[in-house]
Amino acid sequence: MSAEPPDSSGAEESSARSRWRTAAKQHPVTALLFFGCLFGWFVGSFFYPIPRLFVFGGIAEAELWRLVNPIFVHFGLMHFVFNGLWLSLLGGRIETLLGPVHLLLLVLVSAVISNMAQFVWTGSVAFGGMSGVIYALLGYIWIRNLLAPHPILALPKELIGFMLFWLLFCMTGVLDFLLGVGIANAAHFGGLIVGMLLGLIFGLVGTVRTRFK
Repeated sequence: MSAEPPDSSGAEESSARSRWRTAAKQHPVTALLFFGCLFGWFVGSFFYPIPRLFVFGGIAEAELWRLVNPIFVHFGLMHFVFNGLWLSLLGGRIETLLGPVHLLLLVLVSAVISNMAQFVWTGSVAFGGMSGVIYALLGYIWIRNLLAPHPILALPKELIGFMLFWLLFCMTGVLDFLLGVGIANAAHFGGLIVGMLLGLIFGLVGTVRTRFK
């Protein structure tokens, strides 16, 4: 008789679920945003036209949530995966250090401004995605950590360089031509700028607090 090795697949699956639950409890806002993007991917992939709830606008109708909601819509699996990974990386760091309310306010402000930038630049409401917010979180971490360094916010220079290169590369229009879809460059750029400004403000506040402790 030979003893068969125990099946470890069940234990690994249980361990993975446990890690997901733990991460969601530690980063509730990041988790909610992630699952919001997952739902938005479903909407962007299987609904046409996009439901009014997720279309930018709503000021005249007092539907102010529509200034934010386009960030959840994702067109294609790779669009969702790319943004979901960056959201987890950047949002999780901010939420760990500064708390869920701080992250939520950053997301709301950067969502409105990046969406408005895209609308003003193109005159179209046919856009969506978390990328503008991602660039805002990147700019926030980048500048804040220069002024008030903290290990949790430390990002490799190569990673920041890659994202800035990607921003400029997208602006060339090459991806628009190759993929046959428009890239929300104004949202990316607007998000980066507002994130850097917020990083500057809160970085200076953090520096002052450190000096007077």
